[in-house]
Amino acid sequence: MTDLELGRASNRKPPFKYSSLTRVGFSDTDAQGIVYYGRYLPYFDTALAPASFDDLIEVFIRVSRIGRTSVTYDFAAYKVENDVLMVTANQTLVLVDLDERKACPIPDWYRVAIGDFEGEDLES
Repeated sequence: MTDLELGRASNRKPPFKYSSLTRVGFSDTDAQGIVYYGRYLPYFDTALAPASFDDLIEVFIRVSRIGRTSVTYDFAAYKVENDVLMVTANQTLVLVDLDERKACPIPDWYRVAIGDFEGEDLES
């Protein structure tokens, strides 16, 4: 797997079963030749399926986990026309006390509201 390609099945890095090669471009790097962190996300675009101008995309979001001070959200976007999965992502956000600038506990009212909505799929 040395040529650049859209992607293919791969067992090189379990549990991943699909991979795609891309080459780091000059515009992806900073003055020291290191990839700027914001340029990693576009690399993921080639791994699933392309989206084009005016495509109708349905984006799904869920809370997958509520920790003591953090909440993890999972995302998936599908092209409506053919139900093709375009991209997945997750994001963990930490609740911070603005005055102390430290993590603080997730409020019980939020846990209850999200737990009622997500049901058994919510990890805590």
